[in-house]
Amino acid sequence: MTTLLYLFDPLCGWCYGATAALQRLAEQPGFTVELAPSGLFSGSGARPMDENFAAFAWGHDQRISQMTGQPFSEAYRQNVLGGHGRRLDSGPATLALTAVHQTDPAQERAALKAIQAARYVEGRDITDPAVLAEVLESIGLGAAADVIRLPDETLKAANRQRVETTRAAMQRFGINGVPALLIGDDPRRRPVQAGALFGDVDTLVSALKAA
Repeated sequence: MTTLLYLFDPLCGWCYGATAALQRLAEQPGFTVELAPSGLFSGSGARPMDENFAAFAWGHDQRISQMTGQPFSEAYRQNVLGGHGRRLDSGPATLALTAVHQTDPAQERAALKAIQAARYVEGRDITDPAVLAEVLESIGLGAAADVIRLPDETLKAANRQRVETTRAAMQRFGINGVPALLIGDDPRRRPVQAGALFGDVDTLVSALKAA
């Protein structure tokens, strides 16, 4: 099996736009997709949601939707982008995905998809751990939901390690943003051309198989 390492952030609109391509890649025989959270909008990368950033994000969201067909609902625009005073912080959602990674790792991509849909389609606040727990429960991941309601130091340490490992890979390969894709295992791991997740997926699959 060839490993595809998917570098992402759950609050990254472009990562949400890559959902369909990621699904197609995961369905290809001979490939296994692993998630690598970057913590882009967590820690020092978190910021308040204000009017200027909301307008900036919505403009990019419309471009993403045109390119990929992914929906960005009016509920998202009003409740999430319009929620001035809240923080843009992917820390809670990243922690939730690490909880899934520990309790039911085969379902982590499904959890990411559900969390993204909760934000971009349903207009829910996925910076709220209670909302994240409800989302996980709704797709049958009750064990992970229980964990993130009362996260312990073991979970937090595992989450920090995942993010640090991803950031080290980004630094190693000169990757400045997400989504990004790496193919192979160390020491032969290498980056896939930037933007490949937004082009023709069949062409991408053929190129990966030939690599």
